[in-house]
Amino acid sequence: MSRPAAKGWCPGAYRPMMSGDGLVVRVRPMLGRLTQAQALGLCQLSQSFGSGVIDLTSRANLQIRGVAEADHEALLMALNGLDLLPDDPDLESRRNILIAPDWTQGDDSATMAAELVARLHVLPALPAKFGFAIDAGPAPILTRNSADIRIERGPEGLLLRADGADTGRAVTVATAVDLALDLAAWFFETSQGRHKRVAGLLRDAELPAVWQGQRPFAPRPALTPGTTQTGQILGAGFGQIDAQALADLIETSGASALRTTPWRSILLEDAVPADSFGFITDAEDPLLRIDACPGQPLCTSAHVETRKLARDLARLTTKPLHVSGCNKGCARARATDLTLVGRADGQFDLVKEGHAWDAPAQRGLTHDDLKTRIGEF
Repeated sequence: MSRPAAKGWCPGAYRPMMSGDGLVVRVRPMLGRLTQAQALGLCQLSQSFGSGVIDLTSRANLQIRGVAEADHEALLMALNGLDLLPDDPDLESRRNILIAPDWTQGDDSATMAAELVARLHVLPALPAKFGFAIDAGPAPILTRNSADIRIERGPEGLLLRADGADTGRAVTVATAVDLALDLAAWFFETSQGRHKRVAGLLRDAELPAVWQGQRPFAPRPALTPGTTQTGQILGAGFGQIDAQALADLIETSGASALRTTPWRSILLEDAVPADSFGFITDAEDPLLRIDACPGQPLCTSAHVETRKLARDLARLTTKPLHVSGCNKGCARARATDLTLVGRADGQFDLVKEGHAWDAPAQRGLTHDDLKTRIGEF
């Protein structure tokens, strides 16, 4: 089955999205990093202008929830005061750049990401969700995360790869961004507005041989809660963060900066281990296997409440699980072992090894059915 039509754009700071609890205002941190002052300021703004809940997205962005329309302009001014809106509205919406969160100052990933940010103005009018992954660490770590053009490392060195292609083109730090822009232009000219993502275009069009040939290294595992050379990693169940808890964590741990990851977790630089304040510290925590969208009443498209069920089921199955309030599958676009899809009658359909929009293996399961039988599936 094909995926149902969803919003053709993601919320941004200047162009927020209305949800069940108010406006959702997205902040795209430069290089996925906020200084201590920026992170604490964002927490304060979430409480002053929003509901006090911050979403951590699968693209490593942060969203302030529950903003009143009348407060939007004042919030923008405050974000600008924190230097969290460093570019104009058009460029802010184009800055869909995912960077491996364990980059270090001056390394290849940081260098190329900074150059790409500086040259976004030359891109054509690409689809709103079109994005880049700067993934030049020892091996790719963002392979399973959403992006259209990827800069990775392989046995022969750096390569530029179109998402959906097995191999890419050899590049250097000096040429990677030039060629990434050229590949984006090829997509724009070849697609002619018929496709929103590169992988979709490659199902209908042949990628020129010049963009193929170099194979990336096998991907390394995603970062999980624990201590790394870069800092302390903590998970956030379903990507939902209490702003006050985050502020308390930053101040208590003495973290000098906060980095976001696309795995619903944060990385605190220079942090001294402290009380978790409700964040996930165990890499084996079952909530890390589960994605659940906001559901009712936060999302007007959702048919059901999702996160209570997800928490109830977390320790009852060892399989990856996706709980979706409708068949758009916003919380996890890739196939999952088990996907529960909310229905208008308040029950759930079960999809096995598929997407929220695929044909279900079982229909009409209640919350109690699932708590009793999830281990059978």
